[in-house]
Amino acid sequence: MKDLTQVKGRIFDIQRYSIHDGQGIRTIVFLKGCVLRCRWCCNPESQRYEIETMKVAGKPKIIGRDVTVGEVMETVERDRGYYRRSGGGLTLSGGESLCQPEFAGALLETAVHRGITTAMESMGCAPWEVIESILPWLDTYLMDIKHMDPAKHEAFTGRRNDLMLENARKIAASGMTELVIRVPVIPTFNETPEEIAAIARFAGSLPGVHNIHLLPYHRLGQDKYEGLGREYLMADILPPENEHMEMLKKLVENVSDLECHIGG
Repeated sequence: MKDLTQVKGRIFDIQRYSIHDGQGIRTIVFLKGCVLRCRWCCNPESQRYEIETMKVAGKPKIIGRDVTVGEVMETVERDRGYYRRSGGGLTLSGGESLCQPEFAGALLETAVHRGITTAMESMGCAPWEVIESILPWLDTYLMDIKHMDPAKHEAFTGRRNDLMLENARKIAASGMTELVIRVPVIPTFNETPEEIAAIARFAGSLPGVHNIHLLPYHRLGQDKYEGLGREYLMADILPPENEHMEMLKKLVENVSDLECHIGG
């Protein structure tokens, strides 16, 4: 039997004591690599699988390191007491965790065997067989649905959304994990009532889906682009107003039976 603790992967950060990306207090492991190039991405250092150098506060910083599942779990297990009291656990993020399926699966399976609940933030942009292999070890799938129009999705992220929408249907139909839909609300891309309503209707059609999170655009990652020597394409875009987000929340609740939250 394979020793899962020796499976290797590449990460760029581990964040403890998070109250986002899943229930309770969580430890978030950020994996390197992503198939999308979203214009608004706040973790551009996650996109390339390669280890990079990024200037942070004027000083070079190495982004990315190779670790084993066992090494990651040493950090994750430090906060068992917080998980137990808050209902928290381990969350995989990125990048796109499915770009490292063996490592992601081994992390999730090891956590489950050790009694730690699991979640994964993902766009679902991978072959169904990859996702299906991970679902038995996943308590909550936090899935981004960014737009219903394939052409506009491709224009802003680099890829069409057909595969992601189909995977969302399959994940929901499997009944193997709690599926939560998350929508980054991005001005000029998907912030209109018509666009958000279309996503809400799709999410509401998925069996077993009860929650949708609207995540307002922010520019907190803008300095990272300069540190990587890359252009930030959303520099002139302002975050949506609180009143607009509240209007969209009410709209989602009017066109679907979903419970809608701002932030996630």
